[in-house]
Amino acid sequence: MRLWRPRANDVDEEIATHISIATADRIARGTSPEEARPAALREFGNPLLVGETTRRMWAGEWLEHILQDIRYAWRQMRRSPAFTLTVIAILALGLGATLAMFTVVENVLLQVLPYRDAHHLVTIYEFGRRGDQPRVPWLDIQQWRSSSRSFESIGFYRAANGRSFLEGDSGAQQVSHQLVSTNLFHVLGISPALGSGVTSTPEGFANTGDEQTVILSDSVWRDYFGARQDVIGRTVKISGKPYTVVGVMPRGFALPLPATSLEIWTPVALQPEDDDRIGQTPFYSVIARLNTTATLSSAQAEIKTLQPQVAAQYTDQYRRDLVTSAGINDYAGSLVKPEVLHTLLALFAASALLWIIACVNVAALLLARGTVRQREIAVRGALGAGRLRIVQQLLLEGLMLSFGGSLLGLGVAFGLLSLFAHGLSMELNLHHATPGWRSIAVLLALTLFSALVSALWPALSSARTSIEPALRQGAPQSGVSRAQRCTRSLLVVTQISLALVLLVSCGLLLRTIYILRHVPLGFRTDNILVGSMAIPSYRFADQDLNTTLYAPLLQRIRAVPGVEAANLMTEVPLGHHFNMVFSFSAEGNSADAVRRRDIRAQFRAVNSDAQRVLGFTMLRGRYFNQDDTAGSQAVVVVNREFVKQYSQSHDPDKVMGQSLMGFAKDRRAIVVGILDDTRQISITEQPVPEIQVYFPQLTPTSGTYQAAGGVAMSLALRTSRNPSSIVPELRAIMTHASPELANTEFTTMTQIFEDS
Repeated sequence: MRLWRPRANDVDEEIATHISIATADRIARGTSPEEARPAALREFGNPLLVGETTRRMWAGEWLEHILQDIRYAWRQMRRSPAFTLTVIAILALGLGATLAMFTVVENVLLQVLPYRDAHHLVTIYEFGRRGDQPRVPWLDIQQWRSSSRSFESIGFYRAANGRSFLEGDSGAQQVSHQLVSTNLFHVLGISPALGSGVTSTPEGFANTGDEQTVILSDSVWRDYFGARQDVIGRTVKISGKPYTVVGVMPRGFALPLPATSLEIWTPVALQPEDDDRIGQTPFYSVIARLNTTATLSSAQAEIKTLQPQVAAQYTDQYRRDLVTSAGINDYAGSLVKPEVLHTLLALFAASALLWIIACVNVAALLLARGTVRQREIAVRGALGAGRLRIVQQLLLEGLMLSFGGSLLGLGVAFGLLSLFAHGLSMELNLHHATPGWRSIAVLLALTLFSALVSALWPALSSARTSIEPALRQGAPQSGVSRAQRCTRSLLVVTQISLALVLLVSCGLLLRTIYILRHVPLGFRTDNILVGSMAIPSYRFADQDLNTTLYAPLLQRIRAVPGVEAANLMTEVPLGHHFNMVFSFSAEGNSADAVRRRDIRAQFRAVNSDAQRVLGFTMLRGRYFNQDDTAGSQAVVVVNREFVKQYSQSHDPDKVMGQSLMGFAKDRRAIVVGILDDTRQISITEQPVPEIQVYFPQLTPTSGTYQAAGGVAMSLALRTSRNPSSIVPELRAIMTHASPELANTEFTTMTQIFEDS
């Protein structure tokens, strides 16, 4: 700050010396001392202006001016703390909201995929008159490989059946287990960081002996094997079966994206069903790498011409209708659902609009303040300050206010991200959203642009103020011109217009939220605790889960003080962990029984307390009870939508007593009750046909046994206590039943409703 001060003092001393010499010379020529100095000053000119002009010619003096203006702006800000804090708060709100939304956009839409040349990766899917089929059978993949010229290589993968548990140095842990083609990592352009991986084969299936090998993710290697280098070649157990570790993937690698948990990969083995396009054919997700000469559009055109040949191989008309066409998506783009993309862009646009409103608001405040400061600015102009210097000083003041707003806005952004962290993790799988370098760069750009947008117009308007009217005694507004009044009016109109758009949008959003919160659910949400259990079915492979795990577990849970009712079911309503749709067929000769013999319905296995816990409303018949056993007549309960779609008369009484096949091998189930409709998947989706079965009636020989209770199960209980206070007791009971259940995730039914 004092770098050029000595040199500036030299100029002042030289000017004073020059004026003194001129004064003495005039006195020597006979001019009186009283008249000599004023005459010398008139001849010399304004000393301040001469000194300013001289210093302006020095290199680096511009920095001294900037430092002076910064000091002056700081004094002005301290002199008006209420105005300063108001402007900073307004800018912080606009900048913080925009930064928070851009951080989400950066983490979701602008993420850098952990693969080589990820822009060459695409996904292939099939679709037809009956909808999309995102996963495809191996025979279709093989036909694309042999006929297409657009792809350098094609890989595929699918999730392992059931839940997988990896036994490491620190115990068993549930992991995401993917069965991958032997060439998939080559397609992605990634090699293991440790080990050699698996041997690639032309078909993509593992060679004999390689199917019992496993590749670990970096996080699994570090967390469960202590990052030991000798893990390669080690035998580990996955759901009780031995596998040999042949590789560890690099840090940051994940598949599929977005990663939801710890991951392992094993090579997929050829199954007899893979050679068939009907029956229980395994379906795979497909990732392909384009040739360097191919584009997304050219590959799309080629696959479109090839698909009729693929569809012609299907002998089943229903399956053929699902694969009449094929499509290709950019892999990065396929990771974001269209509805999520539209929502993110709409919210980002709303936050940007809020920032614009903040800038216009600040511009109006600075313009009004400039009117109050007209006399001050006129005095500076009268003392020799040029318009450029005045504009520079006012812009620096606006920039300092903008930087203050950006610093506070950074805190606002972190606060918003923390406030909505649960929703981000649920809807976008975004667990740690923090601003990256792009977000910081955008914040800096918005800060500078905010200063320009909000301060430039007021600065130019103030710099054009006429000096003489502003210096007159009277009201500060004496120098307000017609142009300034028009400017203020324009800013006010702009503020009102933008605010009206934002308010209407927010009003519509709040109206939608209100409507959704008052949608009839068909079940209760109060005082219900829900635990999502991953069932370690491999521990009970030769046992009946009903008698060895579920019945004893429910008995102990119901004995906990405060538990009024407890139930196990495949999934609670609005749950997203394990929803299933099964196909059934109807029995009976009555023409009024069902419209079609093939029935597709939401499938839910429950225990007898489900109605007590969730409060389902019975329209006809009864719910399950203790008299329904594995040895008694199999019974099911359906919902109102089931009656609407599969009864010709829509009469619930005509559906009661009808028989359904598909419940178990060669075993019929009788409809004994009809429930009112509930919101099953989402509060925005209309109810679909639903069939509930009684889990104690399922045995290991039942066709739906493994799917109903051998993969996942939800505990739902009604309690008179605070739901969170009962969790430690429940976790202890579950750990005693099976150590793998210690990681059961608990939440409340109210929270599930809020998340939906």
